[in-house]
Amino acid sequence: MIALYIIIGVLVLWFALSYNSLIRKRNEADKAFASIDTMAKKRYDLIPNLVATVQQYMQHERETLTKITEMRAKAISGNVSDEEKIALDGKISRAVSGIMVAVENYPDLKANTNFLQLQGSLNEVEEQLSAARRFYNSAVTDYNNATQVVPTNIIAGMFNFKQKQLFEISEQERQNVDVKSLFKS
Repeated sequence: MIALYIIIGVLVLWFALSYNSLIRKRNEADKAFASIDTMAKKRYDLIPNLVATVQQYMQHERETLTKITEMRAKAISGNVSDEEKIALDGKISRAVSGIMVAVENYPDLKANTNFLQLQGSLNEVEEQLSAARRFYNSAVTDYNNATQVVPTNIIAGMFNFKQKQLFEISEQERQNVDVKSLFKS
């Protein structure tokens, strides 16, 4: 009879430890996503200043500037899921990168002090976002592994722990950069 109580006790202990481990991993992934949100908010706050600064110089890129503004508005609206935020983040990154490449065609803009400060701030925020994404992907991988491997997958299934999506670059961003086209005037 004592052996049965010991076995039940060990199972209850294992169950509690496994459940708590899954909760900690999920919370860590959520915390990491929140840090991405914080960095993205800093970037979103810089975008109106960037648009205002470059708008007077970049007549041909007005459509891109408008799209960036629209994506920013959607991202900060609060009406988007985590998956949509991830997709919007990628689109905004590509659009801002495109603007930075287009700046090469505007020597007066490249010399503008406000633009240079904004560019420096934006580069710093992008580096912080990159670090936050790496941390998030690490936390999500740890969480996803815990929800898929035996024996914690049993508890994950019982309590409906869902896998989380990693931040990944798009197929377009995986392609090699055509440097020649960047320097055509």
